[in-house]
Amino acid sequence: MSPIALTISLTSMFIGTLLTITSSHWLTAWMGLEINTIAILPLMASRHLPRSVEACTKYFLMQAPASALFLFAATSNAWSQGQWETLIMTDSFSTICMLIALMTKMGLAPMYAWFPEVTQGLNMTTALILCTWQKIAPLILLSQIQLTDPTPFLVVGALSALIGGWGGLNQTQLRKMLAYSSISHSGWIMVIMQLSPNLALFNFLVYCMITTAAFLTFKTFNTTNFFSLSIKWSKAPILALCTATTLMSLGGIPPLLGFAPKLLILKMLLTENLALLACMMAFFSLPSLFFYVRTVVVLTLTTISKPLSSSSPWRILTLKSSALLAWAIMASALFLPISPLILSLLVF
Repeated sequence: MSPIALTISLTSMFIGTLLTITSSHWLTAWMGLEINTIAILPLMASRHLPRSVEACTKYFLMQAPASALFLFAATSNAWSQGQWETLIMTDSFSTICMLIALMTKMGLAPMYAWFPEVTQGLNMTTALILCTWQKIAPLILLSQIQLTDPTPFLVVGALSALIGGWGGLNQTQLRKMLAYSSISHSGWIMVIMQLSPNLALFNFLVYCMITTAAFLTFKTFNTTNFFSLSIKWSKAPILALCTATTLMSLGGIPPLLGFAPKLLILKMLLTENLALLACMMAFFSLPSLFFYVRTVVVLTLTTISKPLSSSSPWRILTLKSSALLAWAIMASALFLPISPLILSLLVF
């Protein structure tokens, strides 16, 4: 992809997201979502491979009806309420349509089936953008919808956490596994969004940091499946150890950073007398933890079979240095002690 086209696409994505999150009018928010959707399509199809073009087409075919439903919900709300303000969404029918549209754009359950398939057809960098940056605008709009009864958010969040965990169990492709991980983490964000928007934002920031580290390590390894991952320990042991730490942080294992948002969310649910939901969310996170641990086992404790005549490559694999990768790994592993500071900054 040419540098000019890449710059235009990335700039348009930034402008579209900024337009949506700063808008107080449903039409301008819709315009920002459309700019964001169109801007990522060249990045998806930049490899000119059939799988990439297929993923780009699937993404467009899912985003188009979601955008139409979003516009219909905003128009219906304006017709019933007489205003276009994003903070005022009192019509129940319009609210349901808006939730469905935004959940489809984010890839939440039960409108999730397109998300792993699209992610699988992309390269690691574009898949990272899809799992992190593309969720910002719909997430901000969802946080602006205030319901008197948070049950729809709780149900969608619990269902997403369940499907994200169970869907990733039998995956051998790393991009699909991380896509189901994204669905699961988005479920945790949805559960707490109506109860504590600041905690939901904190969870999303932590998820973005850890997921960035995971995608960038797999990109540095130049691997997309378990089979090629199993030989990386002998070639780059330090990076393999950092990858294992990152995956454990995604699973919410203490004392890593990923443990903080799950602990705080469970505490908030118990404070709101939602002990049953807290127990369900804890159980729903176990399948996700299982496939993270399985990936770590494949990375560190298994090797592929080789004929005796083949020469074993000696370390160390020459890897390109990346400041972003280094900071992302350090954040996912060591930022747990300062997580209260990050949360307090979000509150104020």
